[in-house]
Amino acid sequence: MTAVGPLETARELLREFPVVDGHNDLPWALREQVRYDLDARDIATDQSAHLHTDLARLRAGGVGAQYWSVYVRSDLPDAVPATLEQIDCVRQLIARYPQALAPALTAADMEAARSQGRIASLMGAEGGHSIANSLATLRALYALGVRYMTLTHNDNVDWADSATDEPGVGGLSAFGRAVVREMNREGMLVDLSHVAATTMRDALDASEAPVIFSHSSSRAVCDHPRNIPDDVLERLPSNGGMAMVTFVPKFVLQAAVDWTAAADENMREHGFHHLATTPEAMKVHRAFEERIPRPVATVATVADHLDHMREVAGVDHIGIGGDYDGTAFTPDGLSDVSGYPNLIAELLDRGWSKPDLAKLTWQNAVRVLGAAEDVARGLQATRAPSNATIESLDG
Repeated sequence: MTAVGPLETARELLREFPVVDGHNDLPWALREQVRYDLDARDIATDQSAHLHTDLARLRAGGVGAQYWSVYVRSDLPDAVPATLEQIDCVRQLIARYPQALAPALTAADMEAARSQGRIASLMGAEGGHSIANSLATLRALYALGVRYMTLTHNDNVDWADSATDEPGVGGLSAFGRAVVREMNREGMLVDLSHVAATTMRDALDASEAPVIFSHSSSRAVCDHPRNIPDDVLERLPSNGGMAMVTFVPKFVLQAAVDWTAAADENMREHGFHHLATTPEAMKVHRAFEERIPRPVATVATVADHLDHMREVAGVDHIGIGGDYDGTAFTPDGLSDVSGYPNLIAELLDRGWSKPDLAKLTWQNAVRVLGAAEDVARGLQATRAPSNATIESLDG
């Protein structure tokens, strides 16, 4: 009898407990590349020349649920309508591919999609600029299906500090705490990726429900401000939340941090936003890389983060959030959404048990969303929607 290797064992495990991925930027890539022309980027066909994501590769990767990011840039003057366009894109994708994608709003919806062999499709808004300082807009996004909101993106908002901006309000302002409370009341997960460590701590103090990090790694392993300090990871068990490791090389490999800073400056010098992934922007990226070779992350690099995050937060409080189609570069072995089995095989080689891997891939994320729903039901029974304004709370 032929022995079954770690990769086949990984694929077998993912058939039962598929990956819940916390963050995929396909909608933004579709906006940037083809202005939402889904015929021009038909993900039922091979899109490997243009995207990290298509249906066949999602299947090959063992993805069972995906939080599609409805991200818009924080410097857009009309962030709210742009966010609505992103939501509309996700809805169009779900309607176009009903055999593959299932709309999901709840933990029960995720389990139903798994039983049907479809990919549960949820949405996360990336950045508090998408609500324009309005709790009513926050509630509207929830009503449209958004199930988490990242409090900031790369820039501060008026009520919360970003990890990659200068300190503004020192974490969360009074209105920022009101945003967290209103998210708890709605059942929208508070996402602490991208926020400053001060904001992480303030949000954990304010939140009555589990929080998530939809795509962040360990700061102790790679000292980048986008990553999570150990003292914050240590608080996840008492909060009930989870941290979903990201694959972005500049957040997981220390050698890539300095290289990325130089590459970002090169993009700005050529007139591009440093996060741009259009074909023209990628030509600039590739020319820079030819001159200065890029440090390469691997599957093992990501596994190092998960080993540390499991040690500090516990296996019940970790997950996966690859950030595909939101990054120019990916680790070797994790080049697109088909790569998740390689990570699971690496963890099997490191001695992770199948029950622990089932928590990492599926069970933790479903539990956390269900817990947020439970908290929301209790709060809605005792607390009316807030009509507070930033002017009334922050002056």
